[in-house]
Amino acid sequence: MSLNKEILRLAVPSILANMTIPLVGLVDMAIAGHIADAATIGGIAIGTMLFDLLYWNFGFLRVGTSGLTAQAYGRGDWDECNGQLRHALHIALLGAAGIWLIQWLFVTVVLQLVPCSAEVAEKARLYFFIRVWAAPATLSLFAFKGWFIGMQDTTSPMAIDITVNVINMLVSYVMAVKCQMGLVGIAWGTVIAQYVGFVLAVTLLIIRYRKAFVQLFHRLPKPIVKSSGMNLNLLIRSVCFMVVYIGYTSLSSRYGDNELAISSLIMKLFMIVSYFIDGFAYAGEAMVGKAFGEQQVNQNQPPTKTSQLVWTLHLWCLGIAVLFSLTFGLWGEHIMHALWLEVAQAASGWNYLPWLVAMPLLSAPAFMWDGIYVGATASREIRDAMIASAAGFVLVYVFLKYHMGIEAVLYAYFAHLLARDIYLTVFWKRTYDRQISASPLARVKK
Repeated sequence: MSLNKEILRLAVPSILANMTIPLVGLVDMAIAGHIADAATIGGIAIGTMLFDLLYWNFGFLRVGTSGLTAQAYGRGDWDECNGQLRHALHIALLGAAGIWLIQWLFVTVVLQLVPCSAEVAEKARLYFFIRVWAAPATLSLFAFKGWFIGMQDTTSPMAIDITVNVINMLVSYVMAVKCQMGLVGIAWGTVIAQYVGFVLAVTLLIIRYRKAFVQLFHRLPKPIVKSSGMNLNLLIRSVCFMVVYIGYTSLSSRYGDNELAISSLIMKLFMIVSYFIDGFAYAGEAMVGKAFGEQQVNQNQPPTKTSQLVWTLHLWCLGIAVLFSLTFGLWGEHIMHALWLEVAQAASGWNYLPWLVAMPLLSAPAFMWDGIYVGATASREIRDAMIASAAGFVLVYVFLKYHMGIEAVLYAYFAHLLARDIYLTVFWKRTYDRQISASPLARVKK
């Protein structure tokens, strides 16, 4: 199979799965419209934010598992592949137990910091304390998705994501609207969808990777030092991401409702672009990890194969970015007016099109490098790049906030993307050499 075909084989299923995410948002809006209760809608919004704050910190379960499994796959070390899944699921279940233990304290503290009415806070509590029962399934799905990707299989995560999203839409609508359960129905719909996804993940594991499934019960999870260190680095990275993305929204809100709306809509369009770029980033995690594993086994293998892979992945991402930039440049204003007429008219005082055009071009290298570094299991560089970019976001905003208005937030966000682009590009060669020479097999041969 040619390199481009292999990239598309892994990228396309992830893109298709990502495209179901906007559909879930549309159905949630329709359900909220049928409920027609502002306090309930606010409670769901804040409750969802609570889970974002929690689950974002467990992103390492997917990212770390993906890279380490892909390298073991490249080496042909099936026991290590299966061990990574056992280890990730072990952490997922421990994490879920921890969430259950701190749930009351966590909700109480966060709601003290979030300005909202007593009624909205009560709705948020109700929503959270129902959805939290899905924690074991949700975190386990992070682990399963990372492991499947590492095993060069993006079809299984696609099937799981689409199933979870469709079940979530259908069950939430039936329970909330048809059964008139309102917010409670929406929360239980999400819980049911997560456990259906978990059952499907286990079923796919049994069908396609029977040995891995059997070893889940016959061998206890073993401590994996590299995995633990990588997870800590990725946890720090997640915290830095929260600084940028939560900061983007909270800082935009300081400039008024219209400015907050238009900056949020710019981010929504950017997220659509990211659904496509992420597909190739996932392919990068799997293929680069496999290439590193193969080269760790065969130290005499020239690095040209990996270099060609990295270059080809970047070309695909650049092509996607150029396509979206051209689309926004030619029809961005029409898109904004067609989808959000009132907001676009209210924002007519400043030109948002240059931001739309530039964002895909700046974000594509950052997203692609993330996938490549994950495949290389270079978590230290991923961590340091995100620390530098979060610092850039804060410093640029502080420097410009008195001079640029709402655009200071956008400049800060672009500074964070540019910092990631530059840092990860500059350090790639050194990272490649270190990761190959640091492998256990390389040390044995020396």
